[in-house]
Amino acid sequence: MTVIERANTAIRIQDGRSKLMAGGAALALLAGLGGVLIGRSTAPVPLAASTEAPVAQSDEGQKSGPEGFIAITPAQIAANGIAVERVSSGSIASEVIAQATITAPPEGQALVTARADGAITRINKRLGDPVASGETIALLESREAAAFVAERNAAAARAQAARAAAAREQRLFDAKVTAKQDLEAAVAARQTAEAELQRADSAVRIAGVTGNGRYLAVRSPIVGRITEVDTQLGAYVAAGAELFNVANPDRIQVQAAVPVPEAQRLQPGDSAVVELPGGGIVEARLRSITPSADPQSRAVAVVLQLAGAPGGLRQGQAVRVRITPRNSKTSGIILPEDSVQLIEGRDAVFVQVKGGFQAVPVQIGQRSGGRVEILKGLEAGQIIVSRGAFALKSQLGASEAEH
Repeated sequence: MTVIERANTAIRIQDGRSKLMAGGAALALLAGLGGVLIGRSTAPVPLAASTEAPVAQSDEGQKSGPEGFIAITPAQIAANGIAVERVSSGSIASEVIAQATITAPPEGQALVTARADGAITRINKRLGDPVASGETIALLESREAAAFVAERNAAAARAQAARAAAAREQRLFDAKVTAKQDLEAAVAARQTAEAELQRADSAVRIAGVTGNGRYLAVRSPIVGRITEVDTQLGAYVAAGAELFNVANPDRIQVQAAVPVPEAQRLQPGDSAVVELPGGGIVEARLRSITPSADPQSRAVAVVLQLAGAPGGLRQGQAVRVRITPRNSKTSGIILPEDSVQLIEGRDAVFVQVKGGFQAVPVQIGQRSGGRVEILKGLEAGQIIVSRGAFALKSQLGASEAEH
């Protein structure tokens, strides 16, 4: 073999080794990539944190986008002090706004007095204690108790004697010994004596005589709690003296003072709203209007009946009421001024939707007395945030800045 032929053969062998090495490297690369792909396909994929607010759905079933939506749970609503109310049509010029007081209706309070002269020997209840109807609050040691018992005993003796006389006259008349008029007189005397006994017995029960005619029981006429104690143990009181005040906390009404010009627009049956001290509202109905004004305040007393018995209201508490006359014209929706917030340069109200609240742009009208008129953007029956809207606005701004 010549030198040239040996050189060519060496070149061919070298080319074959290079191709084999390239092929092996390619196979190794493919195997590595396959392992990586297989490893990636079998390894768990971590969930990425979503930056979009969940899609809310309103009561009408329409979906609102994430912009302006705040997801919040009922527990968070209560914890943040957010109050909501259902809006209705009205006019800010027609609303009658007045200060009012939570009072007790006639059947919800009672004044317990002494029925006779005497000394307080026992007090069974303290201030704030619950009492039942007819329950004894205190005992009054009085000579009147002995007089009641003595009168009843005397009446019982007279009734017994009249019964015996009537029975004897009946036997004599049956034996044809006496005349019929004698029997009739005896029967009339018996009936009179029995009526006197019944009267004396009722007087003893009403007076609450106990302890063998020594004490008079001071009882509560209604169910409620002791709200005032005007006596003490051992005190000598006169008949008619005020001893205790009892009120039923579940029986309440609202009494408002309305100026005479405004009161002339009102009539029983008008709808009203009572603004609760802790936020929120409760619906009411105008029950009655006094025919004359108070000589000092120059205002007319208006009584409102609450729809239900909301918790937290106490007799004597001050509230504010809004009364809407039935003949008033409706030009929009009236809301608390704090419920309208400026969001991105536009007035907006937070409307309750499924899962949270949605900021809805609105067009406002007049403002008066902490109230604002909504001309466009809301419909009657929707539930809006009446208190705590600024907190939702702050949360909405923080969420958009984070996103």
